Amino acid sequence: MLQNYLPVLVFMVIGLGVGLVAPVLGYLLGPKRPNPEKLSAYECGFEAFDDARAPFDVRYYLVAILFIIFDLETAFLVPWAVVFRELGWAGMTVMGIFLGLLTIGFIYEWKKGALEWE
Repeated sequence: MLQNYLPVLVFMVIGLGVGLVAPVLGYLLGPKRPNPEKLSAYECGFEAFDDARAPFDVRYYLVAILFIIFDLETAFLVPWAVVFRELGWAGMTVMGIFLGLLTIGFIYEWKKGALEWE
């Protein structure tokens, strides 16, 4: 009975080993040249500032919306494509509505200028 679980145990041990060995090797073998630029706090593409209530540039939020649009599209299109034949026209209609909503979000991003990098 326990022989059936031996491959799972071996797989877990190997996964744990790779998960622990890879970061340790990276730490030990990686270059260590700290400088003020590397050690500075960096978040959201902005320099660190004192006031936590300062407004962010709207481009940060537009990029976040773009990420969500394309991430959701990929997360739903791949499984849908796998079962496409079983879903029939109902699945095609629902996916069409979904892609239409994503297209509206993409057009909004385009009109706001999120695709124009400076």
